[in-house]
Amino acid sequence: MSELIDHPPHYTSGKIEVWDFIADQQLDYFRGNIIKYVSRAGRKGDYIEDLLKARAYLDKAIDLEHERRSTCSE
Repeated sequence: MSELIDHPPHYTSGKIEVWDFIADQQLDYFRGNIIKYVSRAGRKGDYIEDLLKARAYLDKAIDLEHERRSTCSE
C-alpha cells in the first residue's frame, strides 16, 4: 500500500520520479503541475484530459506572469 502512495506507477515510469525532478528544478506550483500532468498523460487516466489539465496550469502561469509584469512596469 505504501508504494502506491509514495511511488505510484503513473509517476515512476522513468529513471527518476516526477516529484524528484520538480524538486530538483525548484519549480513552483504551476510549473510543477504542468510537468506532472504531461509526464503522466495516459498512464493514470485519459491522455487528453491530462494534457488539458497541463494546459490549464500553463495558461494560469502565463496569466500570472502577465499580471506580475504589468504591476512591475507601473
